[in-house]
Amino acid sequence: MKRLFYLFLALSLSLTAAAGHFVRTDGKGHFTIGDIPYYYIGTNMWYAALLASEGQGGDRQRLGRELDALCRMGVRNLRVLVGADGVPTARKVQPILQPEPGVYNDTLLAGLDFLMVELARRDMKAVLYLNNSWTWSGGYAAYLHWAGETSQEVVDTMTWKDYCATAARFAHSEVAQRLSLQHVEKIVGRTNSLTGRPYRDDPTVMAWQVGNEPRAFSASAKDDFVRWVSAAAACIKRTDPVHLVSVGSEGMMGCERDMALYERLHSDPNIDYLTIHIWPQNWGWVQRADVAKRGEKALMRAQLDVVYRQTEAYIRTHADYARQTGKPLVIEEFGYPRDGGQFAPGSSTRARDAYYRFLLDHVVRSSSDGGILAGCNFWGWNGEARTDHLWWQPFDPYMADPAQEEQGLYGVFDSDKTVRVIRRAVRQLSQRR
Repeated sequence: MKRLFYLFLALSLSLTAAAGHFVRTDGKGHFTIGDIPYYYIGTNMWYAALLASEGQGGDRQRLGRELDALCRMGVRNLRVLVGADGVPTARKVQPILQPEPGVYNDTLLAGLDFLMVELARRDMKAVLYLNNSWTWSGGYAAYLHWAGETSQEVVDTMTWKDYCATAARFAHSEVAQRLSLQHVEKIVGRTNSLTGRPYRDDPTVMAWQVGNEPRAFSASAKDDFVRWVSAAAACIKRTDPVHLVSVGSEGMMGCERDMALYERLHSDPNIDYLTIHIWPQNWGWVQRADVAKRGEKALMRAQLDVVYRQTEAYIRTHADYARQTGKPLVIEEFGYPRDGGQFAPGSSTRARDAYYRFLLDHVVRSSSDGGILAGCNFWGWNGEARTDHLWWQPFDPYMADPAQEEQGLYGVFDSDKTVRVIRRAVRQLSQRR
């Protein structure tokens, strides 16, 4: 019976693809599906493919509940990690998809296939990213480990300065890059084991992404970094000429604060749209002050005023360049902490809710006047997950906050008032399109 269902779904996908339900760009800074403009408010759910697995850590029933909850909110675009690389470490996502170069956990690959089926059933889209600058899924560190340039266990204990110096080697390492491109070809060229359809023919995929926040990490690595991103984008397009490709960049902040480097990356003809990430607390835009003297509400207002100005300036800088290229711009990550540095479900989210309203309104306004800002993905969806641990332990319920961060730091729980803010913005977006 299951096999008949998947065969029926494959036929449905074929008809959908024939109807032009792939996300495209129009050369004027907009996404389209068919002849209809596509603006969206989505989320980051990096763990979705792990949740879809029948192996350790998987929970297909929860996956169904989470996807249904997001659909009820109107959130139908997910940004998803394909899988973790390398050896397990204390601050890394588990289980591991690629424990050794070219060696894969087939149960996790089947989970990715199942996720695509469940997304298709709900008319949802996915952006799938294939690498990571950060160690929480392996990424750069795993490939450098395999290339004999470092040890992943040592990387976990490094200072920020030492990690940057180590990660910068990725841009120069031919071996690490070759292994990463073999992974790209493996995943992008995959055929879904449940439907029998190649991923390249599946309109559920909105885009492939070179990586999560790829960085050069050094001024001396910029040229080699640009060459690698270009090679990765070309590899994706050769394997799958149908879907969109993006870098996964944070913007200028992820380009050594060098806007010229960001422009070089996104001028590549194989890069179809631009991305930025916005992290006010991580980037020092949120400053604590003497609460006793100023009061918590006054402090919150003062902080948000600063954050709003910084955010608008950051969006404007990248939107101005996007207009020059004729490529859409997406804020594919943004997050804001819970009030008072809390992590637990039920703790206050007044400042975060205000920031979400502010940022989501930018997308809503852009959709109403045909603007270049075409979408956003908040970071991220915790949903029904709950844990007694401040730091993730294998195999606690997955949250948007990865293993290297406090659980509940940025993720949105299904009980948060933030859900109302998101739902309201999605409703406004659908009304203005």
